[in-house]
Amino acid sequence: MRISELETPALLVDLDIMEANLARVAAYALEHGLRLRPHTKTHKIPALGRRQLEHDAIGLTVAKVGEAEVMVDSGVADLLVAYPVVGRTKLERLMEVAKKTRITVALDSLAVAQPLSDAARAAQVQVDVFVEVDAGMGRVGVAPADLVPLAKAVHNLPHLKLTGFNFYPGHIKAPDEIGLAALAKVSDIVSALIAEFRAADLPVDVVSGGSTPALYHSHRVKGLTEIRPGTYIFNDRNTAEAGGCGWEDCAATILTTVVSRRPGHIIVDGGSKTFSSDRTSGPGDPTFGLVREAPGSLFYKMNEEHGYIDLRQAARQDFAVGERVRILPNHICVAVNLHEHIYGIRGDQVVETWKVAARGKLQ
Repeated sequence: MRISELETPALLVDLDIMEANLARVAAYALEHGLRLRPHTKTHKIPALGRRQLEHDAIGLTVAKVGEAEVMVDSGVADLLVAYPVVGRTKLERLMEVAKKTRITVALDSLAVAQPLSDAARAAQVQVDVFVEVDAGMGRVGVAPADLVPLAKAVHNLPHLKLTGFNFYPGHIKAPDEIGLAALAKVSDIVSALIAEFRAADLPVDVVSGGSTPALYHSHRVKGLTEIRPGTYIFNDRNTAEAGGCGWEDCAATILTTVVSRRPGHIIVDGGSKTFSSDRTSGPGDPTFGLVREAPGSLFYKMNEEHGYIDLRQAARQDFAVGERVRILPNHICVAVNLHEHIYGIRGDQVVETWKVAARGKLQ
């Protein structure tokens, strides 16, 4: 099938670029002796999880139990749930996954750890645990001073195996001078915690962290053993604008059709149910995506099914109704969750179609 035969809007992935991204990160992890455990929140597709495993990933990462239930179909032997699992039903579901593959859960309180221990005991399985530290983002994770006491308490719970700690440096948005200074502070926190774990005779086999914006600087964090990038498989406008990848490394675009036009403006058949509503994270124009065929245009507004594009400053303005344009979204992870299928392309050919199997798996 040719791309021109697809109905729009359609999410396209350039397979040559995607495969280059996978290979590049695998090579980086190998060069620096880092375990690669990609976060599947970006693609939500077991077949792409398998490709990451084929590119030397030691396991995969998910956020929700529903994602774990889907991603186990990738054949993964080591699955990290990087999110506190709260609630009896969710724990029971997670134990069923734990009977199929090795499970690690990241948590930041005994209020999560104790029920997890109880559920694992009832299911007669062992669950690995990371205790999570807040390394500067201010989301989940305990303060560094509270991590060792939490680790000691978790270490004593039956059917849980403390294997180390994790963090997420999501506050580092770009690998610039400010970002690298923040990463140096993260390194200091991690180094001190490793020393504290060892002094307390606590297991610290794995120190798990990392994100896509600072991906290729992960080795600067002393003691880090594992990285969990997600966006890198496709990349997006925010990643490129922040300097986390090149524009040529952006594999995913959304194909849309011009459905209406007036002087200086066009409407495309993709709005807030097609694109992420996230604005650009940098200081650039507050748009919802980059129109590849119209440099200088402004994708400035969305309704549910309408995308408003201002062409008055664009290099090209003569778009006709029925013409198709490809838009690089600001935030690809959220956009993927809005689509039922993704189409893998080479040149003008659609060569693979994947169902977004973990779409909407929020529980």
